[in-house]
Amino acid sequence: MTPNDPHDATDAHGEGDCSDALHELYEYLDGELTEQRRTVIAEHLSACGECFEAFDFQAELKAVIAHKCRDEVPDTLKARVAFLIEGEG
Repeated sequence: MTPNDPHDATDAHGEGDCSDALHELYEYLDGELTEQRRTVIAEHLSACGECFEAFDFQAELKAVIAHKCRDEVPDTLKARVAFLIEGEG
């Protein structure tokens, strides 16, 4: 292990490693981390090419899924649901 190896037990800031970064990748992408954890992960990603590649792949996959997996609800179904909700009240 070398002092600046991003795959050592801790990163250059002493606050994480690859397994931490990869474990929190989804939370990072979803904006669910604290600002402090987000900064630590961002710094690790900028220093570690392997983790950045994983991040880049997951970010692109998430964008493709979000774009492609949109179900359109037919207007007739929307109207029927609205009618049933109004009938309940």
